[in-house]
Amino acid sequence: MTAGMAQSQGWVTRYFKAFCKGFFVAVPVAVTFLDRVACVARVEGASMQPSLNPGGSQSSDVVLLNHWKVRKFEVQRGDIVSLVSPKNPEQKIIKRVIALEGDIVKTIGHKNRYVKVPRGHIWVEGDHHGHSFDSNSFGPVSLGLLHAHATHILWPPERWQKLESVLPPERLPVQSEKESLHGSP
Repeated sequence: MTAGMAQSQGWVTRYFKAFCKGFFVAVPVAVTFLDRVACVARVEGASMQPSLNPGGSQSSDVVLLNHWKVRKFEVQRGDIVSLVSPKNPEQKIIKRVIALEGDIVKTIGHKNRYVKVPRGHIWVEGDHHGHSFDSNSFGPVSLGLLHAHATHILWPPERWQKLESVLPPERLPVQSEKESLHGSP
């Protein structure tokens, strides 16, 4: 073996060892980041139109999901959240928070016309009523099923934007917990 070959083998070995060390550090860090801090997800379906996927089936928005914000179950009315489907734990769904625990919400097609959201639960709906499998179908959702808060549309580039926490005026709770504690105006 020549000196040149020995040097090149030594370089390859050092490179391989450095790569392995970096890999075994980077992978756990990346997995932890994606699990605990943020990740991206492609939104499918029409349930959140026009906020998400306004182009219909020919386009899918890709959103940034912030896990950190929901880790203490801190959500507000109007937030768009990702959650584990109450009917299929293998599936994640994306919906808008309409009401918080203690709120009384006027439903759309639910078996009860009005529902008081129990402690530790939220009421979620898709923006495209009639094309959404949401709390009107399965009732209030446990905060334990929250996965993440959708904060931005990342793709397609012409749709880059921050997702605002807005609640359509017609979907405001009939009575909120704060109103019932302090008396109605």
